[in-house]
Amino acid sequence: MFKQILSKLPKKMPKSDPSDSSRSDSGNITSFGNVFQCTNVGSTISSKLSVVKRVSSVVFPASMGAGVEAVDPHLSFKDASNTQKQNLFISKLNFCCRVYDMSDPDRNCPELDLKRQTLLDLLDFVSSGSAKFTEPAIAAICKMCASNLFRVFPPKFRTSSTGSETVDEEPMFDPAWSHLQIVYDLLLQFINYNSLDVKLAKMYVDQPFVSRLLDLFDSEDPRERDSLKTVLHRIYGKFMAHRPFIRKSVSNIMYHFVFETERHNGIAELLEIFGSVISGFALPLKEEHRIFLWRVLIPLHKPKSVGIYHQQLTYCVVQFIYKDPKLASTVIKGLLKYWPVTNSQKELMFLSELEEVLEMTSMVEFQKIMVPLFRRIGGCLNSSHYQVAERAHLLWNNEHILDLVKQNRQMILPLVFSALVHNAQNHWNQAVLNLTQNIRKMLSQMDEDLVLACQHSVEEEDSRSSAAAEKRRITWERLEAAAANVQSVASDILVPAKSATCSVAC
Repeated sequence: MFKQILSKLPKKMPKSDPSDSSRSDSGNITSFGNVFQCTNVGSTISSKLSVVKRVSSVVFPASMGAGVEAVDPHLSFKDASNTQKQNLFISKLNFCCRVYDMSDPDRNCPELDLKRQTLLDLLDFVSSGSAKFTEPAIAAICKMCASNLFRVFPPKFRTSSTGSETVDEEPMFDPAWSHLQIVYDLLLQFINYNSLDVKLAKMYVDQPFVSRLLDLFDSEDPRERDSLKTVLHRIYGKFMAHRPFIRKSVSNIMYHFVFETERHNGIAELLEIFGSVISGFALPLKEEHRIFLWRVLIPLHKPKSVGIYHQQLTYCVVQFIYKDPKLASTVIKGLLKYWPVTNSQKELMFLSELEEVLEMTSMVEFQKIMVPLFRRIGGCLNSSHYQVAERAHLLWNNEHILDLVKQNRQMILPLVFSALVHNAQNHWNQAVLNLTQNIRKMLSQMDEDLVLACQHSVEEEDSRSSAAAEKRRITWERLEAAAANVQSVASDILVPAKSATCSVAC
């Protein structure tokens, strides 16, 4: 009876051979029995390797590697047969998923050299056109790029208050760039591959993947941002389904920069990408694109660090006006809205951009904004900062702007003539004085009667201002005299009162 009961109990499983276990573990690292069993985010591998945690937004199922023959990743492509090369390609990609701590390169020097050589082999193989980007290969290369590239930048790398390199600040370079550069080149070759199946690749180069690429534009390393710029531009051109998502994501980055932090390292590179994107917009422009101009590009003039990306910003704005000249008045209104009050360097940039915009402005659009515009230009003509005043005077040397002024001189000259008169009387800089005299001569040749009328109006205004100033001076003198009389009377009353108080006390 007892034996019958024991026979029904489950039998104990035999212990596995430790050597089998060790072979299985090592197979995940070196043998690559399963092509996609590379290091995942947050996982640990051999204690001999120092691996940095990276963030990957892309999920690559391990089942994708089923049926792929394992090939030693250290084998050279030259030594592999034609049937082995594709599997070797995938094995090498999985081998390069490991990420090492590059802050101490001597610590893992042999492993780092081996990985770098493997990356170079992969790049040569793809560049030669021998690679076939099947679904397992696409999954493997995207996984490798995600493992190496996607990471969170430590806060200690935030240096300047503007969140970007300034003219006087040395850029910071990533110690892992020797590997990252090859990974970026490999990703670019993959995207540019002629026979790449875009519909298949879109399953892996998806929106989360693109979003993490955009996050990398905040890198402190200008070399990485430059590589990202090229990669994202190619993705935008090849994966048409991602275009609205990319535009929206870039808009959100810039909203966050302008209205919240004013800290981002990659605004110039993102604008450089969008300069070519805007030039490719179809006509008529969509409402989405007009909103991008008004809500993103125009507010980008506000931050103090605008000088870092102003050249790219101006190009984007000019491209919009080239596409639709009716946007010129909208752009000038935006410039006037964000015109700097106390920052002379920004004012110089605004004047340069204003000249480029005015060169593309039609008469109809110019007349919409000429009054507020030349009030601002008049203030710049009269600026005590000689560079601002000089730059504002040089606007009049532009033939197109001068032609616009000639045709609207009845409205414009009265707005700026007083600034020219006061410059001639009071400005401290000789170069500005010479430019002022040249403009006054030019205006006299344009319309002498109008100039005389403006001169007469300025003299009358000055006389009224002098009379008002004299009246204020006399009024203040009377108030001061009255106050002095009240004070003397009060002192005469207080002295006898104090004497009477003293006598009573005695």
